[in-house]
Amino acid sequence: MLFAIEEINNNTDLLPGIILGYEIYDTCGSMARSVKVALALNNGNDNVSSVSNASCTRPAQVQAIMGETSSSPSTAIATVIGPFHIPLISHFATCACLSDKTKYPSFLRTIPSDYYQSRALAHLVKHFGWTWVGAVRTNDDYGNNGMATFIETAQHLDICVEYSVSFFRTDPADKIQKIIDTIKASTSKVIIAFMSHMDMDVLIHEFSHHDMTGYQWVGSESWIFDSQIAAIDEKHILDGAIGLSIPKAHVSGLKEFMLDVEPLNSSNSELFTEFWEALFSCKFNNSESTAIQRVCTGHEDVAGVQNSFTDMSLMPIFNNVYKGVYAVAHALHHILSCNTTCDSSVQLDPFMILQHIGKVHFKTKEGDEVYFNENGDPAAKYEIINWQPRGNSIVDFVKVGLYDASLPEDKQLNLLNKSLIWAQNSLQVPVSVCSKECPPGTRKVLQKGKPVCCYDCVRCAEGEMSNSTDSITCVRCPLESWSNEKRDACIKKDEVFLSYEEIMGALLTAASLFGTCMTAAVAFIFFRYRKTPLVRANNSEKEKKQECTVIACCQ
Repeated sequence: MLFAIEEINNNTDLLPGIILGYEIYDTCGSMARSVKVALALNNGNDNVSSVSNASCTRPAQVQAIMGETSSSPSTAIATVIGPFHIPLISHFATCACLSDKTKYPSFLRTIPSDYYQSRALAHLVKHFGWTWVGAVRTNDDYGNNGMATFIETAQHLDICVEYSVSFFRTDPADKIQKIIDTIKASTSKVIIAFMSHMDMDVLIHEFSHHDMTGYQWVGSESWIFDSQIAAIDEKHILDGAIGLSIPKAHVSGLKEFMLDVEPLNSSNSELFTEFWEALFSCKFNNSESTAIQRVCTGHEDVAGVQNSFTDMSLMPIFNNVYKGVYAVAHALHHILSCNTTCDSSVQLDPFMILQHIGKVHFKTKEGDEVYFNENGDPAAKYEIINWQPRGNSIVDFVKVGLYDASLPEDKQLNLLNKSLIWAQNSLQVPVSVCSKECPPGTRKVLQKGKPVCCYDCVRCAEGEMSNSTDSITCVRCPLESWSNEKRDACIKKDEVFLSYEEIMGALLTAASLFGTCMTAAVAFIFFRYRKTPLVRANNSEKEKKQECTVIACCQ
């Protein structure tokens, strides 16, 4: 943020003659402190370390707030400052709930909403044929909302979730143990992890402790590109993991700016001392620290340090902050009608700035397009990352595909022609299904009390067939056909005729003719001698009935 502000202040084309100022607070990962800091920025109250009774009725002291990093603190801050219409621009809060403008009217972000990420993860799982998966999420707004969208999309794609568990890094050990037991007892081999990098750190330690390997991990953007998690994964639990990441970015000049610590040394010696001792594991002579014995000279080479401070793999996140600051600057540029100079007489109002930020559309110096939709979200684009281990416990984050939500649905997921590494360094795509597919000639019968992904394959009955995989019904063959031995096709019945020249044909014909002649002869004899006593005696019962009928009528 400081780099972007300094760059804007030195720019003669953007906000000429206007100097941007700033105030920076560390919320220390506390939601309560986040709200307190937001109120302090709104009210100009610098005393945020203790409760203040100062009035909150004065005009806002800031025109925009950059942050917060996580979703839950962002929802709390956005709720508090929403009535004041102060723009809150986050670089990493991805919860889809924050797109609700009725609840968070002043919230914007430079990272896509999890609504798109969750759907992308579901389509990625479907692409590899995994229909039986487990799910682990962080128990906060980020994890709960993201997983809810994933499960909803998965159901439409005929993907079943065997279990869905949540935990927070501060949960007691027995709750985490229950989650481990649930995963151990499961049959699915794919785990969807919608978690923050801090919670993922805790979970990986637990997996290492229980020696749980062989699972195929599918991750969200929060941890899939985190080199620190890769560094602690000593048992290679996450090898072959695949997931979505913010597209790679580069901000020229940022690395040099971060490694130049002279301004920090001259402006705040106390902060510089603390930072320097932590960075080089040393202490100054006048320091009160006793844990580290090596003496700091103040001239150590920062460029040679390899840690989270110098880790430029986080550049996509840095770039989101950079774009957020420039969005505010462009909004101010339009409000102040800047050309060669800016109209400093314009009375700035947070609501006016919020409206203009929502309308900005510009490109950064690196060519990145920046704009917000009606929900305050940017365009949803992700890179598909695959963890590919190499020697010396180093993991390469290899880009193997793209996901672009702005394209038609059948073209959104695009995998590159690259070889992927899967769990346990396998080159074969792992299989994770509850039941194997039913071959032609069978039909699916759901197992009682289990999800639709669990079924038995029953052979079609005689005279029925199915010619497709995973058929739910068998089709009866036409009358002139019957099913083959495999029950996967109907074949026409063979027509068999007897010949008069064959012995069987001659015998049957002779027997039929003899029977016919005998019947005709008996009928002729009866007709010829129908009035004789013998013939009449054969019909005596009928004549008696007729006679009785006549007598009854006469009586």
